[in-house]
Amino acid sequence: MLCIISRRAQFSASHRYWLPELSEAENIQKFGACSRFPGYGHNYVLFVSLVGELDEYGMILNLSNVKHVINRKVTSILDFSYLNDVWLEFQQTLPTPENIARVIWQRLKPDLPLVRIQLFEHPELWADYLGNGMEAYLTLSTYFSAAHKLAHPRLSGEENFKIYGKCANPNGHGHNYHLEVTVKGEIDPRTGMIVDLGALNQAIKEYVIELFDHSFLNKDVPYFAEVVPTAENIALCISQLLRSPIQELGATLYKVKLMETPNNSCEIYCTESDSNSVNAAQNQPVLVRL
Repeated sequence: MLCIISRRAQFSASHRYWLPELSEAENIQKFGACSRFPGYGHNYVLFVSLVGELDEYGMILNLSNVKHVINRKVTSILDFSYLNDVWLEFQQTLPTPENIARVIWQRLKPDLPLVRIQLFEHPELWADYLGNGMEAYLTLSTYFSAAHKLAHPRLSGEENFKIYGKCANPNGHGHNYHLEVTVKGEIDPRTGMIVDLGALNQAIKEYVIELFDHSFLNKDVPYFAEVVPTAENIALCISQLLRSPIQELGATLYKVKLMETPNNSCEIYCTESDSNSVNAAQNQPVLVRL
């Protein structure tokens, strides 16, 4: 039986976004504060996912051995380092989260049956790499607070209560929504980026946060005049709002995840059929209720 296991590791390192072929003004324009000398640091969290058949001892691999491989080939080298100088790959392509994940894959692949490298630069920004050339995924998380009521406009109050229970209360109720936006693209061979992070953050703020935050969704967001603002429909609306702006930035919107409460979340897959997405259908968003 095939099984996927993950091993967590961490390292602290600094880096700088700076291209020597550009002038100081050009670097500042391109990378902003990230170009400042001598750089800045993060506490990186790394998840190494492995796939294989369960053996007679109930394991894919001995995790103690996996730990030693990750330490020997990655974390002992990167911990307390200046990433731009530590590996040749980071002199050719800047050490962005997506490129660090890609290079870690290359370092570990000869020794481990990798299926995914996930690297958190901080809790609100992380990259996933699945071993597909220069293709990678970048996720940015944020939040907004909003109120809503779950009531279909063409049903009576009694009918809505039968379907939605107390969520159909006429006065509504509110949530602190946690939003994760994942984009997919090719790592630029020089900048290491699949998308301009500042531009992506601005697009999410402009098209989603400014519209949704501190609103009563049923009344303040036109989309929900006739659509019930369930978590599923909110995530679907967000995917529709962001698809074109992200495409204009040169990336593809891959997934929108919305957490309504710690117990209730949903995911909308926004790309075409992808072998790495369970049940992703051609040109159709797919809802997975968790």
